[in-house]
Amino acid sequence: MTRFVFATAQYESGDWDSAPLVPANVIDSLARYTNLDVAPTGVVVPLSSESALGFPLLYLTGHLPVRFSEAERGTLRRFVERGGMLFVDDHNHDVDGTFHKTATEEIARTIAPLTPLPNDHALYSAFFRFADGPPTTSHELNGWGDNLVHKQLQAVLRGDRIAVLYSSKDYSSEWNYHPESKRFQSVDNTKFAVNIVVYAVTR
Repeated sequence: MTRFVFATAQYESGDWDSAPLVPANVIDSLARYTNLDVAPTGVVVPLSSESALGFPLLYLTGHLPVRFSEAERGTLRRFVERGGMLFVDDHNHDVDGTFHKTATEEIARTIAPLTPLPNDHALYSAFFRFADGPPTTSHELNGWGDNLVHKQLQAVLRGDRIAVLYSSKDYSSEWNYHPESKRFQSVDNTKFAVNIVVYAVTR
């Protein structure tokens, strides 16, 4: 298997770089828990670039409205057709927010409408087992945002494979801390990120 490189999608609209510590934290968890050959640092990949097609997983987040350019839409369609997986996480944890409204519209326009992902999907047992589906974030439990605990993620499927995974849970805030801070956590909340990566590279 080729070396896994964590790639953050850079898009022309919005604030694509709103969670800069997520890549290092996920990379640290992959190195801790798995036998994947993982690059020690992540990369930023313009979504309009042909180079985006070379990654199995693209991570996309932000707070602000998302409007893809025609070049970005074209690359994203080819990325999905080639077997890539786009993971989009709303950094607002607010279903009425502008990121959510515009990002879901763009996904539908570019690829297909999102639908709820069953909580017994293979994603939730790809490495660690999450019997109840997506783990709840501290922001949901604290009522910060839309005062909802989102029981399911959404997805665009190609057959039984996830092509686009969409989260309203704001994992970007949850995982946006320095890896050395893991020792202060009673539960490592980045374990679900491991599942996302393992699923993307093995499906």
